[in-house]
Amino acid sequence: MDKILTFPDPQTLTLSIRAKAMVFNDPVSLGILETLDLVAPSDATVLIVGDTGTGKELVARHIHQQSGRRGPFIAVNCGAFSENLIEAELFGHEAGAFTGAQGARAGWFEAAQHGTLFLDEIGDLPLAMQVKLLRVLQERQVVRLGSRRPVDIDVRLIAATNIDLVSAVEAGHFRADLYYRLNVAAITLPPLCERPGDILPLARHFVDLYRSKLQLGPVDITPDARQALLTYEWPGNIRELENVVHYALIVSRDGKLSASDLRLHGRAAPVFNARGYAREKDSASILSEAVQVLLDEAPPALYALVEEALVRRAFERCDGNQVRTARILGISRNVLRAQLKRFGLLAASSGRPANHNTPTGSPSFVPEFSGMGEKQALAVVG
Repeated sequence: MDKILTFPDPQTLTLSIRAKAMVFNDPVSLGILETLDLVAPSDATVLIVGDTGTGKELVARHIHQQSGRRGPFIAVNCGAFSENLIEAELFGHEAGAFTGAQGARAGWFEAAQHGTLFLDEIGDLPLAMQVKLLRVLQERQVVRLGSRRPVDIDVRLIAATNIDLVSAVEAGHFRADLYYRLNVAAITLPPLCERPGDILPLARHFVDLYRSKLQLGPVDITPDARQALLTYEWPGNIRELENVVHYALIVSRDGKLSASDLRLHGRAAPVFNARGYAREKDSASILSEAVQVLLDEAPPALYALVEEALVRRAFERCDGNQVRTARILGISRNVLRAQLKRFGLLAASSGRPANHNTPTGSPSFVPEFSGMGEKQALAVVG
């Protein structure tokens, strides 16, 4: 795990509100982290787009922390206020500006002076307020409700949404000029199922978090639980993963978190189809996931295990033809022959596969790979 983001005091947060941790272990996440670190030092407005529970506020906080701005980080949910109050909340009000306004109060923009204002669910902002927000972004001034005196602001704005703002603009629900003003530096957070390399590190983080709260000893995630976590679709993203791990720890026994402890609702993504891996990913991503599972498992003689599974399946697929097998593996025929002999795949007289028994000194579970694709063989271990 290269980096993990959490809230300053995650214990004070309600479990179901938001994603409370985010890691950057998957190649996709590492690319996002690199972009964040490039964007953070600037004053550019940032638009973060991602499903609920993907960690948008954590990303916004990271940008603020890396920006060097000395003011506070203020997070505001645009959907949490009524249309009548949102202007006063954002821009402030003077005494007597409306019924119940007994005293003057600064709005969230003023509260975030010299810092960062994070407007979550920006797509829920009423059209009338969108016009006023656009003016604030253009003029860098706010006018409190009931006042005529503008207040200069030095605030970096980060907005977030879980809806497609382009479609909202086309439907007339969101102003195009405000969209372009917000979309200076766009960050897209993919759903958790599209960054599988983050799933197990996040699960371990939540195991440690709740193990401590539940006063449990060390807890291991069993191989079947790891496989279940990796193949589930996670419609609720990081937030759902946290809930699942918390519950699993409550019902787990003997310091082991197994697949039967996981309360996974909905549909798990199938691992294989007739042609191999069912997920719509490129070969490099599939291989990376399989290797990660193997490294987590750390079986004995791992290198030999992988090498033999690959050579055996390629030789079978090419019907014992050494030239074709060497070509598909990208190695010379002499190297291939040496491997075939080492793995007991060459009969002394015919050159055809001798048998599929485990050669002496090889891992005892290699026969499980017979007849499988190399991607399948790698994934089954997990």
